[in-house]
Amino acid sequence: MGLLDARATITWFQRASSRFVPKCNPATKNDIQTLHAFLRSRPNTLVLTGAGVSTESGIPDYRSKDVGMYARSNHRPVQYADFLHSPEIRKRYWARNFVGWERFSATQPNATHHALAQLEQENRIKGIITQNVDCLHSKAGSKNVVELHGNGYTVICLKCDYRVSRDEFQDTLKEANDDYEEITAASIRPDGDVDIKPEYIWGFKVPSCPSCGGPLKPDIVFFGGSIPRSVISKTEEMVSTSDGLLVLGSTLLVFSGFRLCLLANELELPLAIVNIGPTRGDHIANLKINAKCGEVVPPLLHIQE
Repeated sequence: MGLLDARATITWFQRASSRFVPKCNPATKNDIQTLHAFLRSRPNTLVLTGAGVSTESGIPDYRSKDVGMYARSNHRPVQYADFLHSPEIRKRYWARNFVGWERFSATQPNATHHALAQLEQENRIKGIITQNVDCLHSKAGSKNVVELHGNGYTVICLKCDYRVSRDEFQDTLKEANDDYEEITAASIRPDGDVDIKPEYIWGFKVPSCPSCGGPLKPDIVFFGGSIPRSVISKTEEMVSTSDGLLVLGSTLLVFSGFRLCLLANELELPLAIVNIGPTRGDHIANLKINAKCGEVVPPLLHIQE
């Protein structure tokens, strides 16, 4: 990426960081103090993050009122069964992902990601389970991170154990489509793909697995797909050995995240939620803060005991 492209990307993220965040009242000093008290008495708190943490980095979510992808377009994420059985859908997905990758992979952590990394380093939280596929927690320096739905930075074969980095696969896609007209992505989606014209998809070539010839897929749990049993077991263990659960930026409408809240409730562990608007877990939460994560979490680092 050239200097001008890098500057354009930075400018785009600066604009998008507010464009994709729903309107809400500013966080109050009491909100911050209350969350601080929650964590101070529970240093073994586990954090569950959703798309609302990454919207402030310029990655839209699906469901937010007025600004989410569902509110702004007819786009719906690809279904796993469709991707698995349809070469045309795989071609469409990879063409869109190819165009959007440079911008998606250039996304940088925001203040909430960095604050969580520091809270972990200071042993003030146990670790993070994230529903996001953008790797922003790892980019920010968090170590104990479990990606509930995988991530977009690895590509896997659906028939064998072949794996390759998404950056390397981008080079492979470029070589296979060396006559492909360069397109600038107008905006990205939560899963990293973009809208492009049908004529840009028709001739797009998607390489098969170099080991077995099978179809390649990002290591993401698509809608309708199943979370690996090993990941489920790991997250359940993390909840059961914690002393509280803090949800950041998630409506909890996807059951894989809500299930962890139900487990915490079953174990009689306290539950705190920071999210703009209602969530599926509000009725079992001990604490609910209706605010931007970026206005509540980073200030925790500066509270004097």
